[in-house]
Amino acid sequence: MNKVILMGRLTRDPDVRYTNSQNGDQMAIARYTLAVDRRGRRNGGDSQQSADFISCVAFGRQGEFAEKYLKQGTKIAVTGRIQTGSYTNKDGQKVYTTDVVIDEQEFAESKGAASGSQGGYEPQAAPSPEDASAEGFMNIPEGIENDLPFK
Repeated sequence: MNKVILMGRLTRDPDVRYTNSQNGDQMAIARYTLAVDRRGRRNGGDSQQSADFISCVAFGRQGEFAEKYLKQGTKIAVTGRIQTGSYTNKDGQKVYTTDVVIDEQEFAESKGAASGSQGGYEPQAAPSPEDASAEGFMNIPEGIENDLPFK
């Protein structure tokens, strides 16, 4: 079985090219690199964080998705398979390649979390014990009686 599951951040915007398919349609081919955290231990026991940089390629609709929605820094989760290959470069040297061919890709964090904001939503502070009445119930603020789903 050849299955890969990764979560990481794009190191740069995807490089997207189009090629003609056998039936004359154009097919998107998106290439990008994922920085995937790798946690290890130093000799002193302190945790050290580094990353592996994994080359990924997405074809067709997955390539179009990458072009439209992914950009540098986006955190995504992908599934796919490892594919190896080789070619001879212009200097006559054989170069070996390893890529993850993407089957599925999805966002791994909200857009608000990615930009460092809450996307306009600010959670309300939890009521403090001083807001409760003697029976232990919170007093209803003035002016919202008509907005309650119950009476």
